[in-house]
Amino acid sequence: MESISVFDMLKIGVGPSSSHTLGPWVAAARWIEKLKKSGRFDTIERVSVNLYGSLSLTGKGHATDTAVILGLMGTDPVTYPIENIEDDIASIEKHHSLALNSELEIPFHPKEDIKFNRKFLDFHPNGITFNAFLKDGKKLSDTYYSIGGGFVVQRERKRKKKKLEKFSHFPFPTQTATELLEYCKKENKPISQIVLANEKSLRDDAEIDSKLQAIWDVMLDSMYIGCHTEGVLPGGLNVQRRAFEMHKKLLPEKNYESPTEWIRSIRNTEVKFRQILKWVSCFALAVNEVNASLGRVVTAPTNGSAGVIPSVLMYYLVIENHDGNFEDIKRFLVTAGEIGSLFKKGATISAAMGGCQAEIGVSSAMAAGALTELMGGTPEQCLMASEIAMEHHLGLTCDPVAGLVQVPCIERNAMGAIKAINACEIALDGDPSKAKVPLDKVIATMWETAKDMTSKYKETSEGGLAVQVNLSDC
Repeated sequence: MESISVFDMLKIGVGPSSSHTLGPWVAAARWIEKLKKSGRFDTIERVSVNLYGSLSLTGKGHATDTAVILGLMGTDPVTYPIENIEDDIASIEKHHSLALNSELEIPFHPKEDIKFNRKFLDFHPNGITFNAFLKDGKKLSDTYYSIGGGFVVQRERKRKKKKLEKFSHFPFPTQTATELLEYCKKENKPISQIVLANEKSLRDDAEIDSKLQAIWDVMLDSMYIGCHTEGVLPGGLNVQRRAFEMHKKLLPEKNYESPTEWIRSIRNTEVKFRQILKWVSCFALAVNEVNASLGRVVTAPTNGSAGVIPSVLMYYLVIENHDGNFEDIKRFLVTAGEIGSLFKKGATISAAMGGCQAEIGVSSAMAAGALTELMGGTPEQCLMASEIAMEHHLGLTCDPVAGLVQVPCIERNAMGAIKAINACEIALDGDPSKAKVPLDKVIATMWETAKDMTSKYKETSEGGLAVQVNLSDC
C-alpha cells in the first residue's frame, strides 16, 4: 500500500507546469545529488540532457528547457527568486557557461546540450535523460520520469521502497475511498482528522501548521498578484490577462495594502449571486495567469490546475463564512490533499497519461470534497461531492494551443472551480446511500478512460484545439 503525504500532493513550485516544469527541475536537482553522492561530481567536464515524448512535444511552451537549466544550477523552486529567471537564463545563453549546482563551472550551450526528442519512452510519456561526461572519458547517464504533480521517479523505483518504509507507520493507511470511509466510521471522525492523524506520525503539530500556512500564503499571493497584474501573458499567443479587469469591476476604488486586507475588503462588499460566479472565476483565472507567466503557485495537484483549490477555498472564506480562519483552511487543505492522493494511487494526475481529466478533473474533485466538509457535510457526502465533480470531467482532453498552459487551460480552472462548488451543493442535498456511483468506481473509470484515450489528446499538442487554432491569427 502506497501512502502519500498531503505535502506531496500540495507543493510550492514555479509555473507553468508541474510535470513539464517543476518535475524536470526536481529531476535535475535529484540527479546532481546522485552525482555528488557517487563522488564523481568534481570530475564532470560537461553535461547534456535529452527530453522525450510529451516533454519534448510541448517542452518549449512549458519552459521545460528553462526548468532543466535552473535545476542543474542547483536552485530550489520553492525559494528561488523567480524575478531572476530571465537574466540567469540569458547569461548562460550569452556566455555558454553554467555553474553546475552553483559550484562547478562547465561549458553549456542550451540549444545544443538540451535535445528535444519526439520519441516516447516505454515507462511514461514524460522521460528525461541526463548525461555527464567525465574527465576520464567515461559517461554517466540517468533517466527520470516526471509522472505528474511534480512527482519524479526512476524506472526501477528505488525511492518507492524507501517511501513505503517511511510511511509504513501511518495509523490510517488508505488505498481507496472505501478504506478512508471505513476509518471515518470506525473513529467517528471527519476526513480531515483521519488525515491529520497520519501527518502527525511524520511531523509535529507546529510543523504541520507551518507548512500548511506556507501553502496558503502562496495560494493567496497568487490570487492577489493575478488580480493586480495587467498586460499580456508571455509565450507568443498574446493572451490578455483577464483577472485584472474582472477584479477592477468587482471591487472598484477599494483601499487595501495587503492580501489580508484585500480579503476583508471583499467580505465587506455586497455580493450578488451572479457576482459570486464572477468572483470564483476571477480567483481561478488570477492564479493560472500567474502560473502561465512562470510565477510561484501551489501544485494542487498540478500547476495546470493550480487555480481550482485556492479559488474554492477563497469562495468559502469571502462568501460562505466571513469568520473562516486558519483551522478552516487547514481542514480544507488536508481533506483536498487526501482525496487527490486517492486519484494518484488509483489512476493518475498526469495529463500526459490521462488528459486534462487527470488535472482539472482531479482538482475539482479535491475541492468539492474539501468544501463539503467545511460546509458541514458527512464523510460520505464529501466523497459523493468528489465523485460528482470527477464524473463530469471524465474524458476531458489536454490539447494546449502552442504547447502553452494558457488556452484552454486557464479558463478550465474557472470551470473546474464552479463545478466543485456545484458538486458540493448537490452532495449536501443528497443521500449518499442512494448514490449510484461510488468514488472508487469513478476513479477506476477515469483510469480506464485515460488508457483508452489517444495520445494526441494527452499533452502533446497534436490534436484538438492545438491543431484547430490558427496561430497566425493570434
